[in-house]
Amino acid sequence: MGVIRTIKKAIIKRLKLIYKHYRYKIYFPRLYREYCKDNPVHENKILFLEMRFDKLSNSMEHMYHVMEESGKYELAEAHLHFNFSRGREFTENVKHMIKELANSKCVILDEASIVLSCLPLREETMAINLWHGCGAFKKFGRSTAELKFGASAATLDKYPNYGNLDVVTVSSPEVIWAYEEAMNLPKGIVQATGISRTDLFYDEEFVNSRKEKLYEVMPEARGRKVILYAPTFRGHVASATSPDEIDFYRFAKELGDEYVLVCKHHPFVKCPPEIPEELSSFARDLTQELTIEDLLCSADICISDYSSLIFEYSLFEKPMIFYAYDYEDYCDWRGFYYDYFDLTPGPVVKTQDELLDTIHHIDERFDRQQVIDFKNKFMGSCNGHATERIISMIK
Repeated sequence: MGVIRTIKKAIIKRLKLIYKHYRYKIYFPRLYREYCKDNPVHENKILFLEMRFDKLSNSMEHMYHVMEESGKYELAEAHLHFNFSRGREFTENVKHMIKELANSKCVILDEASIVLSCLPLREETMAINLWHGCGAFKKFGRSTAELKFGASAATLDKYPNYGNLDVVTVSSPEVIWAYEEAMNLPKGIVQATGISRTDLFYDEEFVNSRKEKLYEVMPEARGRKVILYAPTFRGHVASATSPDEIDFYRFAKELGDEYVLVCKHHPFVKCPPEIPEELSSFARDLTQELTIEDLLCSADICISDYSSLIFEYSLFEKPMIFYAYDYEDYCDWRGFYYDYFDLTPGPVVKTQDELLDTIHHIDERFDRQQVIDFKNKFMGSCNGHATERIISMIK
């Protein structure tokens, strides 16, 4: 039985590889060519390509609204549900995307796309990747080849994720090299335009309105300081999990008089750790109720680990704490572009005792200049006008 099972697995694996080759090397490219025939490009048509979710991610949302309000563009959306749909459903999603792309002047996306990369994109169509993270923190793409998190270099060469790109927008000249490495791109494509969605953080009215939105959802936050706990996910995208390393009862006992604790889990995480209902006046999971922008604008302290949201949060010049209880494992799993302990603009802690002690003494341990230096280095191109700079590049 063992031999039969092994042979069966080998056959299934081989069939999957054949199907993948047919899909990305033959079927999708051929379909794109067919849709392009006698179908000229619409000079003002912009396609927003959302790879995973039902609605546009926050990385593209602000750009979409600005373009929509201008009234100058014909806007279209395509949602592929990549890694979350299979078979016929996924194929139909891609067919819709290819049909919209065929006559688009520009396609805008914010992450890896094997689908866009496999197409013989017509010269008249521009592809802009807004990328969903600022700075350069944990490794991705070609930088993770042969690591536990990544695919093999041979697979990435055969099925690239960053083909056809004309522009990749990043938050600072400092990080251009990391994106060129990760995406295996020549010089000139990755550009420090600033990140579109960070423009919102320079709008004082928007920032203040986010705080009021938090108070509407969690009235207990009014009059208390807000701690945001926003860890990145663990594992692979399709089966992502979130850390469960907070003793909410203990935190409520020690911090409840002065603080509230709000959690925001990565959107890939489907089953985050539960917070006891009886602690809802102190701790809440607001992943579904509020956006990360809402919470970054509202937080007085941000606790994270390896998430790139620390770059955006540095724009507020407020305290950050890095709860890296599994640093060694995570570093072995995925790795970082910079030395973790040199990069992080705040205390790194590995136990709940250390985390609570740091919060209790945050005023004396917070080094604002360290955060300002970090912001200037990694967010130097973000000044509230990134969106207009990026739109001006569409020709």
